[in-house]
Amino acid sequence: MVHRFPIAVRFYELDPYSHLNHSVYIQYFETARIDLLAEAGFDLTEMADRGRMIVVTEIRTRFLASATMGDEVVVETEVVDTKRVTTRWRQRMYRDGELIAEQDLFAAMTNLGGRPVRLLPELVAALEPYRVDEPSEKTDEKG
Repeated sequence: MVHRFPIAVRFYELDPYSHLNHSVYIQYFETARIDLLAEAGFDLTEMADRGRMIVVTEIRTRFLASATMGDEVVVETEVVDTKRVTTRWRQRMYRDGELIAEQDLFAAMTNLGGRPVRLLPELVAALEPYRVDEPSEKTDEKG
């Protein structure tokens, strides 16, 4: 299942060219992931109360088109993989059905002191409905 998170672009998020600032795309992606976690029953406060944090270790973002003030965008989030300590997330941002940005994110679970720890089994189970298989590499028509 894909998690969908709608958001409206606000004027104060624009750069001098009246485009959504690149850093805000990353904020939108993060807000959508946090919303997915809350929907799955694992908000950040609860995880901290359990002595756990999810920390970002790598982000790969591609910007394909600009969003501007008043645009309604939808961030789609999927969990690609969960391992012992790490997770991989895929996110896409759409405006009126057009893909405008995409992101792969890698994260690790740590204790509150920042040391890696195993993902909570309950969290892995709660993320399972959002899990998708990695798409196979596209092949050209010749082969």
